[in-house]
Amino acid sequence: MARGSHAARADQGFPARSRRTELRRIDADEPLIRLRDTMHEKLSSRMEAIIRLSQRIARDYEQDYVGTEHLLLAVLEEGTGVGAEILKELGIDLPKAKAAVDRLIKASLEDTWVFGRLPGTPHFRNVMAVAIEEARHLASKVVCSEHLLLALAREDGSVAQAALHDLGVRVDSLRAAIQKRLGQ
Repeated sequence: MARGSHAARADQGFPARSRRTELRRIDADEPLIRLRDTMHEKLSSRMEAIIRLSQRIARDYEQDYVGTEHLLLAVLEEGTGVGAEILKELGIDLPKAKAAVDRLIKASLEDTWVFGRLPGTPHFRNVMAVAIEEARHLASKVVCSEHLLLALAREDGSVAQAALHDLGVRVDSLRAAIQKRLGQ
């Protein structure tokens, strides 16, 4: 039985409700993932905005987790960081990235309900740790969107890495573009 299946609810004697009535209204300022408590104290304000956007994107997809795909789309939706600028220079905009992500996760979108805080997937947590590593490697005092983008491209088996690969983005070319932009 699929988690949250509407048919399964009816079979168990529960009234079939639409997904929208199952969703709890969440305040936009409510921290759904507490990265500051567990990951890093030096996220740039843009990175904090990207994380908030990724949570909203996950809710928009009616998914019960925040994954790398949501982070990738959030980098582009936020649009002003080095990460977004590099992707745009590589010919990748939000509609193209969204189409690539949608193709990769289509099967998982069928029947998900969202309640309260959204947990980060293991790939999400790995990506955040690698973004911190990339910030240190590039001698940055804060984690920014370009560090996140490198981490997304490096995370083997993640939806974001697969989407970037489908869009023709490779880690080495991405790193070169970022280092050029940062003057390194």
